Amino acid sequence: MSDRNIFAAVLDKVRAANDALIAEGVLPAGIDQSRVVVEPPREAAHGDMATNAAMVLAKDAGRKPRELAEAIAAKLAVDGAVAKAEVAGPGFINLTLKPEAWVEALRAVLEAGAEYGRNDAGRGDAVNVEYVSANPTGPMHVGHCRGAVFGDALANLLAFSGFKVTREYYINDAGAQVDVLARSAFLRYREALGEDIGAIPEGLYPGDYLKPVGARLAADYGVSLRDKPEGEWLPLVRDRAIEMMMAEIRDDLRSLNVVQDVFFSERSLTQGPRDAVGETIAALRRVGYVYEGRLPPPKGAPVEDWEDREQTLFRSTEFGDDVDRPLMKSDGSYTYFASDIAYHKSKVDRGFHDMIDVWGADHGGYIKRVQAAVKAVQRISNAGDAELDVKLVQLVKLLRGGEPIKMSKRAGEFVTLRDVVNEVGKDAVRFMMLYRKNDAVLDFDLAKVIEQSRDNPVFYVQYGHARACSVFRNAREVVPELPSEPSARAAALARAPLERLDDAGEIALMRRLALYPRLVEAAALAHEPHRIAFYLYELAGDFHAQWNRGNDASYLRFIIQNDPQLTMARLALVQGVVTVLASGLAMLGVEAPEEMR
Repeated sequence: MSDRNIFAAVLDKVRAANDALIAEGVLPAGIDQSRVVVEPPREAAHGDMATNAAMVLAKDAGRKPRELAEAIAAKLAVDGAVAKAEVAGPGFINLTLKPEAWVEALRAVLEAGAEYGRNDAGRGDAVNVEYVSANPTGPMHVGHCRGAVFGDALANLLAFSGFKVTREYYINDAGAQVDVLARSAFLRYREALGEDIGAIPEGLYPGDYLKPVGARLAADYGVSLRDKPEGEWLPLVRDRAIEMMMAEIRDDLRSLNVVQDVFFSERSLTQGPRDAVGETIAALRRVGYVYEGRLPPPKGAPVEDWEDREQTLFRSTEFGDDVDRPLMKSDGSYTYFASDIAYHKSKVDRGFHDMIDVWGADHGGYIKRVQAAVKAVQRISNAGDAELDVKLVQLVKLLRGGEPIKMSKRAGEFVTLRDVVNEVGKDAVRFMMLYRKNDAVLDFDLAKVIEQSRDNPVFYVQYGHARACSVFRNAREVVPELPSEPSARAAALARAPLERLDDAGEIALMRRLALYPRLVEAAALAHEPHRIAFYLYELAGDFHAQWNRGNDASYLRFIIQNDPQLTMARLALVQGVVTVLASGLAMLGVEAPEEMR
């Protein structure tokens, strides 16, 4: 059973058992086995794996689930890799594998090397992952950081699972907020010319980060902008401010090792040779998804805050939304939602049927309408089944020793991403941002993430990798011929007598390594990169535990001076740990150090 995914290999055995029952007439020919799965049991005491085969086939077979389960289990029990097949409950089958199965799974790790766990779940399908997409009105703060890390790790995970991934940033460079940016930068321009601008007025951005923008404007334009009317200087200042803010945002992202493929400008939808927003509205109108009408007042809103007027509406209730949505403001300009529809249509037109948007938690109420828009757009684009999955990332509470962090002086209103990366390093930031499910609030303690203890997950996992690498440096005396280059070393260790790995701790490590391919595929399909971080912590824990057992009992050490063959087998196990820890850390964008001091 040398399949890289041991669960897939066992699923093949279950299907083979079913095929044998088809040949015997117990199951009907052509029965649909697509819903048959093999997965870890709910409780470890129940065995290594469980299958639902009898539960999902019984109805079509016209048999009782438990009766069918007994027949399938009898076939599986005689398989050479299966130690025990037991029927549980209404018809689940729990399987316990022989130790040789885990030995072969370890050999698969060694033979595959860095490719172990790579799969073709995506079948080369194009997927667009849009993340961060912060307004270009200032440096990135720690909240943006979580979305950046989540989106980047998810993109890595999808690429490793056979998807063709495009990483995208949507620049919100249209609308009122960039005009506020321009006015704020103009104040700093006047300051750079020597004026005393006093306190920054309410409603403008107060941070010192706009001082370099003001200085650049003064260098480029001298005093020529100072006396112009706002209508003339505002577009010039806005363009320069956006350009400089986006350059800073790109630098912030690079400090986290986040590099995106596409930066899509919202303004490009309406500026230039064509009005993509107007064209999209017209196309939706032609098929009846846009109409002129009135909306009831929002529930709970004061009447004076609501304007009863006929307006251009998108029929989003047709696609599961709560209310139809306005596309035009009273001044004739497009709503933000109208631009969003056109933007997602551009994704569909670019060939993306699978789209993932990573948003902040405060945008949760916006999901239904955008998903409704995507459903409408796919119809007018003849795009087949276009789907949008929105992943919300919750707030980050930044602490130091349990106390909330004060705001950044440079930013004026928040703690910048760069401040955090500079203090604790990108590895700690990336790992810890992924060590909670994306929709759970995250407490990020700057003191805790640099502790060298098990309570600091990033240290614990990286130290596991470094400690495993140290084993090879110490093994030279016993196996001097062992190659130092990782792939050559893995190839040599794959030929070791792995059957000698029969200690309970060794088998537990092999079982953990065998879980990795299935875990990667499941995490990719669920869009949940945090599963990789959790798994790495558990794998590191298993390895540290076995290391400690060797400290307590010398016969369990990885290096046995008078038994080079057993040493080679145990080094093979250590190589498996190194391979998988390095693979998972790379997927999360975290370094896998060979030494830590």
